[in-house]
Amino acid sequence: MTSETEAIASGIRDELRALRAHIRHLHGGMVASADGMVIAHDLPDIEPDGLAALTAAAIGVAKRLTDATGQGGFEESLTRGSRGYIAAYAAGDRAVLTAVAGPETNVGRLHLQARRTAARIATLLDAPPGSPANQRAAIAD
Repeated sequence: MTSETEAIASGIRDELRALRAHIRHLHGGMVASADGMVIAHDLPDIEPDGLAALTAAAIGVAKRLTDATGQGGFEESLTRGSRGYIAAYAAGDRAVLTAVAGPETNVGRLHLQARRTAARIATLLDAPPGSPANQRAAIAD
């Protein structure tokens, strides 16, 4: 991994930790490529590679669903289980932010904060090498 790539991953991990700090009952988060490769994660109790693969599969279905119904490009998806939520947010064109939260989570607050986090992560990932966004990530490291 190059120093710039590591700086970007570090900046993303900082964003994930900040998201967990802002959302009560958030168990953790992960950023993965659209094809299911982990970029960075903050998931203390969940195996990230498996979650990345499952997220890629779920997003693939969600993209087909939005296309088939004329709802535009994929932006986000929320799955509710008996023990909590799994939310996925587009982080640019090439990545997805996945958040895993408990059942007590305020879903509105999760959406508000995670959308902002996904936008910042997209900026980090989509910025050309040496750009100010990536330089800030390197400085934060």
